[in-house]
Amino acid sequence: MRLVWQLLAVAAVGMIGGQVAMGLEGNWLATLVVGLLAAALTLLVYWGVVRLTERRPVTEVVGKGSVSGLLIGLVAGIALFAMVIVNIYFLGHYQINGLGTVVGAIGLIGFMAAAAVTEEVLFRGVLFRVIEGWAGTWITLVLTSVLFGLMHLPNAGATAVGIGAAVIAGAMFAAAYAATRNLWLPIGLHFGWNYAASAIFSTEVSGAGTPTGLLDTTITGPAMLTGGSFGPEASPYSIVFCFLTALVFLWLAHRRGRLVPLRKGAKRVESGSTLPQ
Repeated sequence: MRLVWQLLAVAAVGMIGGQVAMGLEGNWLATLVVGLLAAALTLLVYWGVVRLTERRPVTEVVGKGSVSGLLIGLVAGIALFAMVIVNIYFLGHYQINGLGTVVGAIGLIGFMAAAAVTEEVLFRGVLFRVIEGWAGTWITLVLTSVLFGLMHLPNAGATAVGIGAAVIAGAMFAAAYAATRNLWLPIGLHFGWNYAASAIFSTEVSGAGTPTGLLDTTITGPAMLTGGSFGPEASPYSIVFCFLTALVFLWLAHRRGRLVPLRKGAKRVESGSTLPQ
């Protein structure tokens, strides 16, 4: 029952906050404030419902290394998407026409923070963490990553390649959690990726329909290279970079002994550790 209660509590807060933030599109200051408040409230509700249903310290949210994990994830997410854009640019399919809007990029901080926190808390904080205790890391990683990919199915421009790319991204976020047992790294990684895609490089983020960010840009060329209307997230570069990053995190998780085996009564791995300095 704890899985059900945690899912319901987090989903309710996240969905309400996300809908309100979307309804404020065009008002950058309100979007910023409401999005950040929604993200904070989602984390607070998660902390409270886990404390209530599991009666333990929620170290994956309030443990040491939260700030460093968030910053490492943020930098890594931005860098990963920047590499995707650089490759598309050198193929001649990404063009910078000039500057976009600074206030739009600021507003997107709140919108993307709410989205990243809600999705990571739901998929990694609740689903991955709880199911892993029953089924082990590998089965849980596959299952939750597929569910994460299927969540993008209703989005505009969704294709088999786009959904597959979302599955790989979900695996990357799950592997980041497995390596650190801390939600802040996958939250930072997810936010950095989405924020770079929308607010910095002004490309489509699947399902978001985001406005122009810092740059006024145009993407042309075959969908098999650019991701088409689904966005560069569905490009082969995104798939390769996310897959390789997932492998690195899984290697770290293995090295640190944090992969949970498939066996009855498997011991839960301690949360709250961080990447080494």
